[in-house]
Amino acid sequence: MCEIFGLCASRDVRVNDYLKEFFSHSNKHPNGWGLAILEGNTAQIEREPIQASKSYYLHERLSADVTGKNIFAHIRFATIGDMEYNNCHPFTEKDDSGRLWTLVHNGTIFGYDKLNGYTYVQKGQTDSERVLLYIVDEINNAERQRGRLNAKERFELLDGIFADMSAGNKLNVLLYDGEYMYVHSNYENSLYFQQTEGGVVFATSPLDKGKWQLVPVTTLTAYSGGEKVFTGRRHGNIYKDNPDDLKYLFQAYSGL
Repeated sequence: MCEIFGLCASRDVRVNDYLKEFFSHSNKHPNGWGLAILEGNTAQIEREPIQASKSYYLHERLSADVTGKNIFAHIRFATIGDMEYNNCHPFTEKDDSGRLWTLVHNGTIFGYDKLNGYTYVQKGQTDSERVLLYIVDEINNAERQRGRLNAKERFELLDGIFADMSAGNKLNVLLYDGEYMYVHSNYENSLYFQQTEGGVVFATSPLDKGKWQLVPVTTLTAYSGGEKVFTGRRHGNIYKDNPDDLKYLFQAYSGL
């Protein structure tokens, strides 16, 4: 599995200590790293297809302050897709209205036919990029039919997408649309959050000795300014490891 990190806050927060601990886990997740500082409809993306702890650039980057209101980070353990720049998270995509969407994913899509067509248009090879492209297309389709969606309508659409896609798939996701950060986990004990001054931090595992709590599984939530704004329905699609899925990963990673 990969690891993901997210910050959603009402003011700029320095996250260097969090990130240094987070990226130190890259010995077990050596296939690339990424960092995104998100503000409205802009995303400053930095990523490399090398182990984070071996990156001279990242070492230098973390020697200066890393601050922001909304921040994503990712370290990759490759399951689908080679060790290449275009397979490193975060992924971004604009919808037809110009809204920029940014995603990091920890997990694997073992079967979801609605993603299949995106293998021909995506820049990389990952299922994670296909997830984002599909979400943006669903937003576009809904807005063509109904007009510009408001925040509640966007959330309700995403709530349905995550409920449907999570059946049989491992889908720990942080998603940002320029206004809201969406959080979803359906794999038990694999995504935590911590309230911090002015905001909330999410991570695959606790990053310090502070008070961390597990993100409730199988329920999409949305945050803005460090506060929870929307909570979706509990869909109940908890992912459980099974031997057939491990076989699928081996075949996919081996190119069989």
